[in-house]
Amino acid sequence: MNLRRVWAVVLKELRQIRRDRISMALIVVIPVIDLLLFGYAINFNPRNLSAAVADQAMTATSRAAVMDINATGVIRTTAVADTPQELVDMLRRGEVSVGIAVPPDFDRRLADGRPALQVMVDGTDTVVQAAANQIAQTPLERASGGRPARATPQIEVVSFYNPQRRSAVSIVPGLIGIILTMTMVMFTAMAIVREREHGNMELLIATPLDRSELMVAKVLPYAVIGLVQTTLILALGIWMFDVPLLGSLLDVYIAALLLIVANLALGLLISTRAQSQFQAMQMTIFVFLPSILMSGFMFPFAGMPKLAQWVAEVLPMTHFLRLVRGVMLRGASLWELWPSVAALAAFTTVMMTAAILRFRKRLD
Repeated sequence: MNLRRVWAVVLKELRQIRRDRISMALIVVIPVIDLLLFGYAINFNPRNLSAAVADQAMTATSRAAVMDINATGVIRTTAVADTPQELVDMLRRGEVSVGIAVPPDFDRRLADGRPALQVMVDGTDTVVQAAANQIAQTPLERASGGRPARATPQIEVVSFYNPQRRSAVSIVPGLIGIILTMTMVMFTAMAIVREREHGNMELLIATPLDRSELMVAKVLPYAVIGLVQTTLILALGIWMFDVPLLGSLLDVYIAALLLIVANLALGLLISTRAQSQFQAMQMTIFVFLPSILMSGFMFPFAGMPKLAQWVAEVLPMTHFLRLVRGVMLRGASLWELWPSVAALAAFTTVMMTAAILRFRKRLD
């Protein structure tokens, strides 16, 4: 073996990698992103879960009990309700993850050692269910009626929408978004690049289609493919894992279509930047990795710092996860979940507009 010849090839490869900005970004940026995500953004211990309180007792003891629960740091009271039914409605709409219902006879229950208050949790998120177990251990030791309350846990936890606490119930709907994000972005990211590499771009430019029509025509077939993938995952999830479908099937497909179009628009924007299909695949990693880790699919969204949550709000997967879990598992309608619908529509508009503008700029 001639070491000089080997060393010459090594230097050639290093120079080639250095000239490839996408590869350099993967080498440097991916480890940095992973470090920041796992070290800063991702927190396995859920904190500051949004909660609503319905205090029907309105006594000093009941207020002190709610303060004790808030002091654990697991929840953060963001809304107040008048009745337990209002708490259930907030849970269904996804406005809060936890509801605390304090009955009118709270003081008497606390003194007698009976369950004194009820904690309602959104069972569509297994992380929230785990957090409820921490809340249940909060001792209610305030005085009640002149007698000391018992120190044993007197908090009843009720899991809505997933009483059996099956992980498949929360995972399968999210898998729809994960698979659509991975395939839709990658397919369309390579669409324009493939035409350029095969020499077909000049033929497409010569057609009567304008640039916006051309780009819309490029994504429509993949939208159909995405709906087929959605149907396949739904059918297998319901058949094999008994995942419930409490809401409208049409709403599920509309939510999936919103995510598909958003990812297709993002893929088109990537395709106008990439120089080759390999580069397009590399660039999709920068979208796919945060979508898995920061959307709330694998790790608690509420446990992330505010800055990380702001970044996650830009990801289509974050809003789709709220939509699909809300419709399938909580029986909510898209109208009740309109903020996520609006976010996906806005993301699609911005990405598609940027893709069309950049595509025109590259052809001039």
